[in-house]
Amino acid sequence: MNFLNAGPSRTIKIAILAMGGEGGGVLADWIVGLGEHNGYIAQTTSVPGVAQRTGATIYYVELFPEELASQASKRPILALMPTPGDVDIVLASELMEAGRAVQRGFVTPDRTTLISSTHRVYSIAEKSAMGDGRVDSNELIAHAGKAAKRYVKFDMALAAEANGSVISAVLFGALAGTGVLPFGRAAFEATIERGGVGVKPSLRAFGASYATTQATEEPVESTPGVRPVQWTVQEPKLMHLLERVRLEHPADLHGTVVEGVRRMIDYQDVTYARLYLDRLQALTASVGKTELALLRETARYLALWMSYEDTIRVADLKTRSSRFERVRDEVRATDKQQLAIKEFMHPRIEEICETLPAPIGRWLMKPHAVHRLIRRFTTSGRVITTSSLRGFLLLWSVSRMRGMRRTTLRFKLEDARIKEWLDEVQRAAAHNPLLALELAQCQRLVKGYSDTHARGLANYRRVMNAVKAEGARMAPATLRDLRDAALADEHGKALDKALARHALV
Repeated sequence: MNFLNAGPSRTIKIAILAMGGEGGGVLADWIVGLGEHNGYIAQTTSVPGVAQRTGATIYYVELFPEELASQASKRPILALMPTPGDVDIVLASELMEAGRAVQRGFVTPDRTTLISSTHRVYSIAEKSAMGDGRVDSNELIAHAGKAAKRYVKFDMALAAEANGSVISAVLFGALAGTGVLPFGRAAFEATIERGGVGVKPSLRAFGASYATTQATEEPVESTPGVRPVQWTVQEPKLMHLLERVRLEHPADLHGTVVEGVRRMIDYQDVTYARLYLDRLQALTASVGKTELALLRETARYLALWMSYEDTIRVADLKTRSSRFERVRDEVRATDKQQLAIKEFMHPRIEEICETLPAPIGRWLMKPHAVHRLIRRFTTSGRVITTSSLRGFLLLWSVSRMRGMRRTTLRFKLEDARIKEWLDEVQRAAAHNPLLALELAQCQRLVKGYSDTHARGLANYRRVMNAVKAEGARMAPATLRDLRDAALADEHGKALDKALARHALV
């Protein structure tokens, strides 16, 4: 066994970083019980995080040998919180929490065994970023590996799900598998059995994690990609669309374009998917099939833009059976348990106007008595319980408006923006395909719903105005710099500086 302490000579210090619902408290109690039943004095404390994803709860456990205390005839005074540079074992339920443990100094290369899951639960800052705000997982893993004496990692959330348990049991199994504590596997398993709750699934998850940890510390993880192209379908209309993809686009683009077709049908209908292919075909005919990067990025971002998030789309996604099933799985509700799902909705008057037929929506957008009356009722949000019949039917009714989406003001506005964007891409491709590629990626600025969409659209317009002003003089690197600045912050301050830096104001 690779004990931290060859004999009962010093305190074992363990920090656990876990989010709500992941069993961090149970894991801490297991470690305390493990120690107390095997000749150690144990203490656990916890420091709650601000919220589930803005700060995990830190559980701190210290184990001190009873034999050493008896020899000294004194009870040890155990610490209440972990101290940077003075932690033997860190267990993190998620990869970002492992990174935070490193950042706080809990992980040191001369002492600390770090055990963490490699899955991600994205932070609020990552999800609310104007662009791709995700922290690079590979960089986190590399940094954690350098910071720790030993780093044990694999997708523990997947292991927990596969065994019908929670991640605390997987972390406990990994802790046992490392051999860093002076207790055998049987002692760990006996601790779980003494708990008396969820024993069988916990033992399954523990065993699977123990085996994974002992087998290798570098498990191979697969990265999901685009679904394979399925060329054989029964529906003639769909078969015609797939045949168009095969004939009109290079083989390297088939996967991306088919995903776009799938998205258009899910969002609207087959006719809308046909419009998507028509637009791509026009660009392909203009630039040729050799500009693979440009065609791929345009196909990708065109699909995203054409499936913009309006009130109809949001209502549709919130009332799908798959969503209810996913939420039920996430909270691990049994068939006998009732699940209540509450949605916070805050539609602005702009969303209301844009959901109406274009002539009515434009009229309502103008400042008059009716406009002011409706705006008064949109100043505060409301909570809708979609798991209730009334709440579900309300959103379901909105989602059924999909058939009239093409008549709405929002569709007219987005359709015009898409055409303008495609025209700019095609115009730039005629003299500089690299600039056209950067233009295609500018669609990243326009995303989201409500205020997020409004801010992104404002930044997009400023960038496009600069492109139009510069014309063929615009360098691809300059446009990339402007786009990155627009994605850096939602208020446009970084974009202001970039425009000034390139003398485009």
